[in-house]
Amino acid sequence: MHKLLIILSIFLIITNTQAENSFNKEAQKEPVLVQKGSEKHWCPVCGMSIKKYYKTSHTAKLENGNQRQYCSLACLVKDKEEYGILEDSIQVVDAKTEKLIQAKNAFYVIDSRVKGTMSMVSKLAFQNKNDAQDFIKKYGGKLATFEKAQKLAQESMKNDLTKIKTKKIKKVYPMGKKIFEKLCNKDIDPTQYIEINELKANIVQNGLCKTLDEEKLQAVAIYLWEVKRFGDLETNENRIKVEEKEKCPVCGMFVAKYPRWAAQIYYKHGDHEHRFSFDGVKDMFKFYFNPKKWGDYPVSKDLISKILVTDYYSQNAIDATKAFYVIGSDVYGPMGHELIPFLNENDAKTFKKDHLGKKIVKFDNVKESEIYKLDE
Repeated sequence: MHKLLIILSIFLIITNTQAENSFNKEAQKEPVLVQKGSEKHWCPVCGMSIKKYYKTSHTAKLENGNQRQYCSLACLVKDKEEYGILEDSIQVVDAKTEKLIQAKNAFYVIDSRVKGTMSMVSKLAFQNKNDAQDFIKKYGGKLATFEKAQKLAQESMKNDLTKIKTKKIKKVYPMGKKIFEKLCNKDIDPTQYIEINELKANIVQNGLCKTLDEEKLQAVAIYLWEVKRFGDLETNENRIKVEEKEKCPVCGMFVAKYPRWAAQIYYKHGDHEHRFSFDGVKDMFKFYFNPKKWGDYPVSKDLISKILVTDYYSQNAIDATKAFYVIGSDVYGPMGHELIPFLNENDAKTFKKDHLGKKIVKFDNVKESEIYKLDE
């Protein structure tokens, strides 16, 4: 009896592995890519190939109107937490027909034997219920609505990210570092990019590394994005310090994700001092001019103890009231057009010339109306 159970267990393991490996998530047809630019081929959250994980991919519009495409529901949920997503805009690829369909009307199969994408639990969608049931017969799992699948992704996100991080530390980071040091331009500056898919696109377009297959390209991008981008900044003791969970009170984005653009306003109440962190100077000024617009905050200009912005060139924290700001350049921050700060006026003039800036202003000359024109 004991031997029979062992044989049965081995059989089930082999069967499950075969089922997992027999389903190919990669696009078998020409994939529909909805993002703009050369970065459209990769997920903006994790950097993975949309084509390679096309059958688990989702698309959505952010609240600012930008179209995004993700390798998985897990990445969509992560993006939703930070940026805000228009719920009715969410589409998913039908795992059988490879057509984009409305996620809210789809039949999801969750927890099948197919390996999950950016999650321990797989989530695949079908327009036709019979197709979903046929999939379950072959690969296991159970039917679910989009609402249930999304809730599951939200609930498991922290645990999924922890496990993925462990894998990266053990395998991906060392692999990426080795490839970078051997095959890539050492001058690649990951802090210049807003999203990881922009970094990958630039590496490919401009030949910043020798020809790499997708696995090696992803390893290099992950190393640059998650290790070198923050590691280099962490050696700079003069940078603006931001806690991982600090959100910009204006746009709601996690500020630590954009260290190159960080700004802070400190307010003092008696012996107590607290701060607000921002993912760019533009949002910092919006809050500075009218904090009540963004929430019921008991602050005012007369309570400000200091304001810090990040010098574009040195990445040092500098006194915002003494900085020179270039407006109207071709350099974009996390929220689009930005005021680019410099401690040194000559640096501001050089940047203005190199990046088609329109003018240079000091802190006291920045106008609230001018800030909002940057969003137009």
